[in-house]
Amino acid sequence: MQITLEIPDELATPLVPAGQDPARAALEAMGIEAYREHRMSGYQLQKLLGIESRYELDGLLKQHQVWLEYSIEDFERERELGERLWQKRQAELADESQRERRAK
Repeated sequence: MQITLEIPDELATPLVPAGQDPARAALEAMGIEAYREHRMSGYQLQKLLGIESRYELDGLLKQHQVWLEYSIEDFERERELGERLWQKRQAELADESQRERRAK
């Protein structure tokens, strides 16, 4: 899809950051707004903007003050998962240690 916009020069200047391509600025603004409103995934935004890494996308989103949505529930869920994984790993290490002792 191709979109053409006509904007008077005196109004275009405040819309586009100095030194940035106006077409790129418009594409980023549309994509970022779609991402912010959950109409587009991070992967889709990355593809739209031709960004190769998630790290680069995160930097762009931060520049535009789009923050990761991370609730206390998300934190608790990840903490519980981390605890379960840690306990599982400790049990695996204990089993390995017992097998090594028996092998001697």
